[in-house]
Amino acid sequence: MDALDKESFALSSSASDAEFDAVYIEEQLLEQIPEFNMAAFNTTLQHHKDEVAGDIFDMLLTFTDFLAFKEMFLDYRAEKEGQGLDLSSGLVVTSLCKSSSVPASQNNLRP
Repeated sequence: MDALDKESFALSSSASDAEFDAVYIEEQLLEQIPEFNMAAFNTTLQHHKDEVAGDIFDMLLTFTDFLAFKEMFLDYRAEKEGQGLDLSSGLVVTSLCKSSSVPASQNNLRP
């Protein structure tokens, strides 16, 4: 992808552009796989979501929403280029349970 393609891809699309792009993706799939059915694909995907890795499932699910697909692609590319968001310094993990002074051996919990 050259610089001009990257720039035009990064520009925000309107809802009608996104709908056009989703239709284009489906048309391209139909051209390659004449019996392809997007509704059946989505239904099958939902039934097998536990069998597909999370990132792959998310990517496949965005085929019908081009804006979501584009944003996911741009986020992935930014992270690969080292420009992703780093939230590690702002995240704090807090236990939902109150801490007690009872040792683990006495509260029926395994260490």
